Amino acid sequence: MSSPLLDTILSRIREHGPLTVAEYMALALYHPAHGYYAAAPRRSGRGGDFFTSVDVGPLFGELIAAQLAECWGVLRRLGAARFHLVEAGASDGRLARDILDATARDFPELHDALHVTLVERSACAVEAQMGNLAEYAARVTFGRDRMPQRVTGAILANELLDALPAHRLVVRNGSLREVHITEADGALISVELRPSTQRLEDFVEWLEIAPPEGIFIEAGLAACEWIAAAAGALEQGFLLLFDYGADARTLYSQLHACGTLAAYRRHAVETEDWLATPGQVDLTAHVNLTAVRRSAEAAGLRLLGAVDQTYFLTSLGLAARLDGGASVTSVRRRLAARTLIMPGGLGSTVKAMVFGKAVGTPSLQGFASGRLTR
Repeated sequence: MSSPLLDTILSRIREHGPLTVAEYMALALYHPAHGYYAAAPRRSGRGGDFFTSVDVGPLFGELIAAQLAECWGVLRRLGAARFHLVEAGASDGRLARDILDATARDFPELHDALHVTLVERSACAVEAQMGNLAEYAARVTFGRDRMPQRVTGAILANELLDALPAHRLVVRNGSLREVHITEADGALISVELRPSTQRLEDFVEWLEIAPPEGIFIEAGLAACEWIAAAAGALEQGFLLLFDYGADARTLYSQLHACGTLAAYRRHAVETEDWLATPGQVDLTAHVNLTAVRRSAEAAGLRLLGAVDQTYFLTSLGLAARLDGGASVTSVRRRLAARTLIMPGGLGSTVKAMVFGKAVGTPSLQGFASGRLTR
């Protein structure tokens, strides 16, 4: 079935030749008129295509606020007068609202010093931010389409990197090939061609892991570029990341022989038919944590901790925020906590990483366990 975005993609292929998977993802997710994220202010939750920790309720934001309060203590001791929180890929602003609600209630010293900038390219999501954060409008900058510079505070990204365009590679007869998208009789199909850029071969060599024959892998060049940009924007403070991911050795193995690129629709994964309906499904690929760490360190950041989300939340006092009451609120919070730390779900598949710049090597409570499932 034809659609405006499919017609756009077909036109580009006919004019310029096959697209890389990264180019296809950029159009399918971020086309300004017909891209998946451009067409609705919110794509997650019960009525959407996937769940994030934010959809579970305010607990996730409350515990991030607790970690940010500790970060503010570090910066304040180093002489900072204000705390600038930048959320990249902020969607409709619910996470920022949960954080601000929690700082106003539990961490007044941080709240008084806090200003929030939301980076989001979807116009309808920015409009939703203004409604969700109306009471905090005086301390929020809405709708930036790029990272601000000279940030003293923290840059936060929750499930952003897995949605950035990634190249898809495979080794055939000992040579690296790149998956491209072309057409056959008006339908999109994949073909394997020479790598579109030398950077892909350099990327694989940089990771010092030789992918086995026939294994599909994703190369997140855009994620590495984003890390470098975030590091450049951060003058002093912390980069805090939450995302699905694994180290390169795990991703480039038989465990993920088909790669991790997948489409999500109504909470079901579609690994085979991700080309069928561009702009109508979420596209994602696991984040290469090895590449993220090396990119951050190359850009002047220091890794301060990496843990499963379960350990991040429990180390920050998740249990203390629950009670045994029978009220609807109490029961909902206990159910939310279970979802956030569920093994095999958000608890173990989402990783939390924190990097620092010009802050020394503080030991942060959320990362004290050091427990990272491979």
